[in-house]
Amino acid sequence: MTTTPISIPTLDEIRAARERLGTRVITTPVRELLDDAVAARLAPDTLVWLKEELFQRTGSFKPRGALTVMLELTPEELARGVTGVSAGNHAISLGYCARELGTTATVVMPRTANPYRIALCKELGATVELVDTVHDAFARVHEIVATEGRTFVHPYEGPRTALGTATVGLEFVEQVEQAGGTLDAVIVAAGGGGLTGGVACAVKQRSPQTKVYVVEPFGADTMHRSFAAGSPQSIEKVQTIADSLGAPRCEPYSYALNRQFVDEVVLVSDDQIRDAMRLTFRAAKLVTEPAGSAALAALLYPLRESLAGKSVGLVVCGGNIDTATFYAQLSA
Repeated sequence: MTTTPISIPTLDEIRAARERLGTRVITTPVRELLDDAVAARLAPDTLVWLKEELFQRTGSFKPRGALTVMLELTPEELARGVTGVSAGNHAISLGYCARELGTTATVVMPRTANPYRIALCKELGATVELVDTVHDAFARVHEIVATEGRTFVHPYEGPRTALGTATVGLEFVEQVEQAGGTLDAVIVAAGGGGLTGGVACAVKQRSPQTKVYVVEPFGADTMHRSFAAGSPQSIEKVQTIADSLGAPRCEPYSYALNRQFVDEVVLVSDDQIRDAMRLTFRAAKLVTEPAGSAALAALLYPLRESLAGKSVGLVVCGGNIDTATFYAQLSA
């Protein structure tokens, strides 16, 4: 297996990117999860730290990457606006970022997207176009770029996106240290690899001994397939309740960054994600979308024994879910 050499964000560059983002994003809370129900489910002496990125502006980590990309646009490019593909969180983020930077966003979403997320996009001022599939969405975005001159802000691919998401990983390590702890491992969910690559890059440079695990649903396993094949892979259909993890393919830069810094990719089922959502709600008092509890699902199931007795950080990546869907998932 070989990978093409890529530009790696340095810690200095990550710190500078975080400073440039300023108050447009917040430094989300980190806390140790101390709860009997969690302790009963894990191996003895396993510690859990949560990076609560669901409290980020727009309800997910997404503005970190999108703003890092958009802050590099020229005034002329900004004036023409941006466009993007998303099942929800990236689209919501583009609406917010466009408003913050005084421009417009047209987002393309699959018709299966949660109506709650579509409504959030519109509330933030984005124009929403609905198409049949995620694959159709990518094709439509390229048409918008060609006809309207908008800049395509990719939901997870590219050095600037990874530079933005790397701020999550750097914050996480340093916040745990400030609280008097250390991280033996970090688990983060992949929806294409932009968050996981950025987090892994930052964590490994700041704390080389910390292992980084990526988790995907069985029904959206592009990174797992790519690691197995030794090159970026695609899937024909996304089949998971964790729709914000439903990337149809792995892209070259994200793949290479993950391949360099991630220790292992593991898979979880939808039922395991639902179980983790229930436990997150009970123990942490957090309402998460399925993707937001995927990291805990990985710790409860495929990684339980290998991380026994370790100090483990979980990135709670998002919480954009309506009450009816949340209740339905917890009741399933």
